[in-house]
Amino acid sequence: MRRNYIVGIDVGTAEVRVGLGEPRPDGSVGIIGLGLSPSDGVRKGVIVDLDKTVSSIQRAIEEAERMAGFKIDSAYVGLKGLNIELINNRGVVAVTSDDREIREEDLERVMQATKVVALPMDREIVDIIPREYIVDGFDGIRDPVGMLGVRLEVDAIVVTSLITSLHNLMRCINRAGINIKGLVLQAMANSEISLTPDERELGAFLIDIGAGTTEVALFQHGKLQKLSVIPIGGDHITTDLAAGLRINHEAAEELKKVHGTAMLSMADGEPKIEITSVGSREKRMVSEKDLTAFIEPRVQEILQIIKEEMVKMGWPHLPPAGAVMRGGVSLMKGMVDVARINLESDQVRQAEFDFDAVQNPAYSTAVGLLYYAQKHQPRMHVFERGRPTKKRGPGIIQRIKDWLSDIVE
Repeated sequence: MRRNYIVGIDVGTAEVRVGLGEPRPDGSVGIIGLGLSPSDGVRKGVIVDLDKTVSSIQRAIEEAERMAGFKIDSAYVGLKGLNIELINNRGVVAVTSDDREIREEDLERVMQATKVVALPMDREIVDIIPREYIVDGFDGIRDPVGMLGVRLEVDAIVVTSLITSLHNLMRCINRAGINIKGLVLQAMANSEISLTPDERELGAFLIDIGAGTTEVALFQHGKLQKLSVIPIGGDHITTDLAAGLRINHEAAEELKKVHGTAMLSMADGEPKIEITSVGSREKRMVSEKDLTAFIEPRVQEILQIIKEEMVKMGWPHLPPAGAVMRGGVSLMKGMVDVARINLESDQVRQAEFDFDAVQNPAYSTAVGLLYYAQKHQPRMHVFERGRPTKKRGPGIIQRIKDWLSDIVE
């Protein structure tokens, strides 16, 4: 078995995607395996059928294994959905070394201090993302290791999730025969390959329109600042098409992908698309304008909700670097043009995707997980009421027994 490889698993509403890659010295990742399977047990980013989800994960993994030529036993898993909440918190510790030099252990202690936060009984901490460090009152520090100081603070984002949905995801991954090396917030993984360093620094919204949900993430000063998840996505457009044209869901999804247009003025009015209504064998012809009559209102609604979320985050207008759109719906003809009109800015672009000869944007989150893992090597961080649930040391009684045993020996 190869040891030097990274695996990312993206369990989405429409599909499960798996990316397998080898880290390179220059920080990039060589893609050596990809797998994709329809996601049958997930609705709006939430697992509703464990067995179907496990089967979907296994099929995607097997496809990636066949391409790579070896078995996969561990992976980084993308975390997304309506059940994620971010809490702003600050940790403070005193630098304990005699020479007052800040070391890695000081960073670990100050990160542990941020876990002291009141949580509802149905939520637990998944990860902690530092925004900036403050040394003796001087803020804006990104890496304080090696600096001298007396007081170390961190301004961080505490990522929390509903316990049930998180453990259901972890159980599905484990039942598929995979050990979880780390949980990665999907917005963080997507930003690695969708945003440029300048966009992350100046300030940009990353808008990810998925099948069941839409994520709106604000990045600024190189860090994730805010995140909102909306329970609406591409599946709603598909449902509108199916109901409006009286066709089944699968046919509506195919029409959306092949002929969908987000803007009525850009649609062709010639009836040249063949469809078959439910309960009828007769075929009829429709035009792109006929499809767009159902697509455009839903697209407008999605963009309006996105704009409202931006205003709630404190941005009535787009930040300096604008917005970057990704996800299947963003690929629809005219989508960026409609977004520019609704968001009142020309600073809106489609995320580009072309990594190591992989040009299918369906794999973008899975590949983003590989790049994030290569860069940050996230560990498994699942906490319960502010205490790690794994790697706990022996209890006081066991320590006394061990001590007595050592004396007897």
